[in-house]
Amino acid sequence: MQSFTNYRREWFSNIRGDILSGIVVALALIPEAIGFSVIAGVDPKVGLYASFAIACVTAFVGGRPGMISAATAATAVIMVTLVKEHGLQYLFAATILMGVIQILAGYLKLGRVMRFVSRSVITGFVNALAILIFMAQLPELIGVPGLTYAMIAGGLAIIYLFPYVTKLIPSPLVAIIVLTTLAWWTGMDLRTVADLGELPSTLPVFLLPDVPLNLETLQIILPYSVTLAAVGLLESLLTAQIVDDMTDTPSNKSQECIGQGTGNIASALIGGMGGCAMIGQSVINVSSGGRGRLSAFVAGAFLLFLIVVLDDLVRIIPMAALVAIMIMVSIGTFSWRSILDIRRNPWQSSVVMLATVVTVVATHDLAKGVIVGVLLSGIFFAGKVAKLFRVTRHADEITGAVTYRVTGQIFFASAESFIHAFDFSDEARKVIIDVSAAHLWDITAVGALDKIVLKYRKAGIEVEVLGFNEASADMVDRFALHDKDERLAASAALH
Repeated sequence: MQSFTNYRREWFSNIRGDILSGIVVALALIPEAIGFSVIAGVDPKVGLYASFAIACVTAFVGGRPGMISAATAATAVIMVTLVKEHGLQYLFAATILMGVIQILAGYLKLGRVMRFVSRSVITGFVNALAILIFMAQLPELIGVPGLTYAMIAGGLAIIYLFPYVTKLIPSPLVAIIVLTTLAWWTGMDLRTVADLGELPSTLPVFLLPDVPLNLETLQIILPYSVTLAAVGLLESLLTAQIVDDMTDTPSNKSQECIGQGTGNIASALIGGMGGCAMIGQSVINVSSGGRGRLSAFVAGAFLLFLIVVLDDLVRIIPMAALVAIMIMVSIGTFSWRSILDIRRNPWQSSVVMLATVVTVVATHDLAKGVIVGVLLSGIFFAGKVAKLFRVTRHADEITGAVTYRVTGQIFFASAESFIHAFDFSDEARKVIIDVSAAHLWDITAVGALDKIVLKYRKAGIEVEVLGFNEASADMVDRFALHDKDERLAASAALH
């Protein structure tokens, strides 16, 4: 009952804000969906139908209310080779398999991997995406008439100043209406949405991919589907985390994986391409007052209404209005505070953030940037933990025994320091290694302990290791060689 109450609140607690923000998002989706279709080498309707289907379906079954999902550049660039070599029908088949993989990821709770993405990586991801959003507007800013710049400046002025008049209507929507009316009324010679490509004039229809159902087809589409699923989930989960922070509300990451997969399957079944969450459109939605599931549904449904019913009006929208909105998104998305934090934060955090930004901007691949950031975060973290490790030596002159007390974490990054902490030239009768304040994490740690014990035994010195915690003892029982040598020797003595 509580779950149903929450779900209903996610739909109907912010009706006016969600409807108005959804309209703004729908208008901003049109040029992007067409542009991403061009990137993938398919007809504009493939991207537009995909944006409609994914936005509407994820509104119902996604795990992050207020987040916008549609056709994206991140997935479009992966599709180019598949479309060129095998055709559009194989793209639809690959998109269905992509959705199935994402749904399985959701049921396997793979959304939890977000715990391993550090704040520095997320900041780098956000900053890189803001830069890419701005760079995507450059074709509309370079080599254009001066009137275009004036219109863009006017649009930005409306976007930033209109909220001081009233916040009842989203300022980006006002900017689109005012600039479109002005351009139409004065007959300005400006690029419009009509210059991007032909808009579809009919509703999408249900279809199954026209491909042979055999192993050869699977071999063709599987590599693309896995890549699409991974990239789509990575961008979607990161965007969900960002929207969580913007709205100060939690989301269900595993359910979002299922929602993304369901949306992609629905897209392919009406002739659409694969997609994922869009941080730019999600920022527009939240900034315009969208918070609930209704905003995503309105964005998708109104997009279809625009291109099928109001196509004559959509065609005359000047690109300057939409560019102004995307520049606003770029400015709002970029974490300006992170520039000041570069000197204040630990240098490792700054390196991770900058490496993520540079990799994403250089490759235009969000996944590669995040992977580089996560790997660097892991390396730096391992280095920090390794430094917390120490070994203290105490010699008992009466018994002639030497005790080494080990404190900290013993794993691949600290194993070498662990070995070097022992003095193998000791002329002690007995060496005691006390690991009660330590933890052995991996086989590298066990191997280091083996090396130490066997080296002392080779020198004729008795060695005793004591104080294992339960997990460390289990590792030693399973993988240690010195322990096996003891058991073999005891067994031989008995026989």
